[in-house]
Amino acid sequence: MPRQFSFNIFSTLMKASTFFTKDQQSLIRNSIKEAEKSTSGEIRVHIETGIKGEVLDRAAWIFKKTGMHKTKERNGVLFYLALNNRKFAIIGDAGINAKVPDDFWDEVKIKIETNFSTEKFTEGLAEGIRMTGLKLKEYYPHEKSDINELPDEISFEDNYETE
Repeated sequence: MPRQFSFNIFSTLMKASTFFTKDQQSLIRNSIKEAEKSTSGEIRVHIETGIKGEVLDRAAWIFKKTGMHKTKERNGVLFYLALNNRKFAIIGDAGINAKVPDDFWDEVKIKIETNFSTEKFTEGLAEGIRMTGLKLKEYYPHEKSDINELPDEISFEDNYETE
């Protein structure tokens, strides 16, 4: 089930592509790669400067646009941030959502929010990714025939629309 959450960040407008330093981006990418080593699940991160409309609607659109719903076992998870809206969403595909406990995404949300509240955005994403990877491993362990179905790169959109 898709989830939407709010977080506090600096009050000035930020550009998605430069919000995280190169080192921070590398840490997030490495968290994705590490989490995916032990599962057939796919994890992606998409960051936008700002959006109009509902965060969940936009995150669901990005989920579909990037083909996350086309994974073999429908076990993709998207971490989506709209920086200037100060909101994030976590969207898990049908396969993983059918298996995780009802409160799992709330646990991930709390871990991320705790870090975000102290401006530890990199750490928050990395911890949320690790938690998700462990749960994906539990239900979708890595097999020899598994391939990386989606890129591990963070995607950015520097749009400046906000509500």
